[in-house]
Amino acid sequence: MAGHSKWANIKRQKARVDAKKANVFTKLAREIIVSARQGADPAGNFQLRTAIDKAKAAGIPNDNIARAIAKGSGTWTDSDPLEFIQYEGYGPGGVALIIEALTDNRNRTAAELRTAFTKNNGNLGETGCVGFMFSKKGVVTLSFDLTPVGRGRSAVVREIDEDALLEDCLEGGADTYDLFDADEHLKLAEVFTEPPQLEALSQFLGDRNYHLSDVENRWIPNVTVKIEDVEQARLLLRLIDTLEDLDDVQTVTANFELSDEIADLV
Repeated sequence: MAGHSKWANIKRQKARVDAKKANVFTKLAREIIVSARQGADPAGNFQLRTAIDKAKAAGIPNDNIARAIAKGSGTWTDSDPLEFIQYEGYGPGGVALIIEALTDNRNRTAAELRTAFTKNNGNLGETGCVGFMFSKKGVVTLSFDLTPVGRGRSAVVREIDEDALLEDCLEGGADTYDLFDADEHLKLAEVFTEPPQLEALSQFLGDRNYHLSDVENRWIPNVTVKIEDVEQARLLLRLIDTLEDLDDVQTVTANFELSDEIADLV
């Protein structure tokens, strides 16, 4: 989910990880299945390699990963084919949402999405109704552990060389990056590029010994809606949670912002 205060989003996602673990396994397995259609060898399939890395980071067993690759490559035939579909709609306050789904039954998925929107003060729209408000970008997320080394007065505080980071990002083909605090001793940098350049950028930054915590293509809002009412924020987050909990839904992106004060109340 994307759209509001980065740190509020991080905290919220961490709180939901355990409750959504089985759901996450399903989504990541489906991502591997679809990626493997372009080739079962991760060395030559960047999309598959990225999906496998995410699955391993989430703790999915190797046997499950191998089974998903087999399903996608056609060597496992006990399942119906999955289809990628993008849906668009509006949430409370006129917030625009893009939902990416993988499904073996588009009628079921559309019905579940429509119910989720209706019950949470939103509207499922036609394809293209909000897509123009977003741009697809490749995003590499870098993490920096700034925990002081040593104790007491002898402790050395780690710092980020932002000039070197900027130089490396530009040399690697990035358009820009956004550096922000995740917690007291952890900073994250989201490095943006055009989708065709994502593999080269991630490889370049990895070779420069940066810690890559995520590599993905993501919808980025071109314009955002500021939500300043607590109840409206709660309705919107409930809609997003409901959508994310659907098995067929892979990602949900929204174009809203919450102040830290509002985020702390919801």
